[in-house]
Amino acid sequence: MKLQRLPLMLLAIAALAGGIATGLRRIGWDVAGPGYALPLDHGPLMVTGFLGTLIGLERAVALGRGWVYAGPIASGLGMLAHLAGGPAFLAPASATIAGAVLVAALATVVVRHPTLFHVVMAVAAACWAIGSALWLGGAPHTGWVSWWVGFLVLTIAAERLELTRLLPAARGSRASFVAVAALLLAAVAAGGVGGAASARVTGLALALLAAWLVRYDIARRTIRQQALPRFTAVCLLSGYAWLGIGGALLLAAGAVVAGPMYDAVLHAVFLGFVFAMIFGHAPIVFPAVLGVAIPFRPAFYTHLALLHVSLLARFAADLASAPGLRRWSALLNAAAIGLFFVNTAAAVIRGRLHGDH
Repeated sequence: MKLQRLPLMLLAIAALAGGIATGLRRIGWDVAGPGYALPLDHGPLMVTGFLGTLIGLERAVALGRGWVYAGPIASGLGMLAHLAGGPAFLAPASATIAGAVLVAALATVVVRHPTLFHVVMAVAAACWAIGSALWLGGAPHTGWVSWWVGFLVLTIAAERLELTRLLPAARGSRASFVAVAALLLAAVAAGGVGGAASARVTGLALALLAAWLVRYDIARRTIRQQALPRFTAVCLLSGYAWLGIGGALLLAAGAVVAGPMYDAVLHAVFLGFVFAMIFGHAPIVFPAVLGVAIPFRPAFYTHLALLHVSLLARFAADLASAPGLRRWSALLNAAAIGLFFVNTAAAVIRGRLHGDH
């Protein structure tokens, strides 16, 4: 195991734990957790503290440059200090710094390798930096949350775009991708989920991007394979479904700023789409980051299934305005993430005991 990277991974996991605790408290559960963190910290802890730190760490490992680690260090320590009761400005300031470092790191890649997916990755990082700067400046939450949607959605889309190079070139695929990505960026810049017109355009862009991914992603082929390739493909395709659902709902509803519809849209994207990607890529990414093998186990399907079942229940609760079902479905959302870590740890331990790779 590459122990020097473990502290950053633990910082990300600490932010995730804090984010889950604040989310459950926000929805009505009496959950013990960091005393300082407020219910409104749920989103920043999940997006910046966990996902931002994780993505920053992955990029630092891939680039192999020491200064790039300043990004995940800033986002991880900033959110940890916030959980410990530090100054209120520290978390958004550290997130802004982390986003800027990631932009700078990816800009160096674009200069050397000006491919479309590298450009999109750099643009996605800029979305994180812009959203975090708006958070720091006290802008309405719908503004910076919308930029964070752009950050995560475009980061994942860029990674999947890169893998389309393994397939025969499809006519119009790159041009349509650029058009949809540009539409999403324009909608986010115009107000994102917080404006009636911009919300619908954002929803349209998300739905179109989900359709593009289903149409052109290599997962359509790898799902016919076995073991890890099939599991990853199932994660990806099911995640695209949630991205499409979130986009369609936003397209129909228009502006969402709070309440059940806001909950449904954001959790379809941030939980259904993003965490399905994490579940599918963890057995590939974690070994590269930490140097520890995660052999595939059929038990991985249990945390994926629980994620989707709990999200369907939450979606139904939001649409039916059923707060009791919503509380229980949120608890099952948290259980799915917890089961993911349990299954992953069990796979690592069993792999070491049996010499699996």
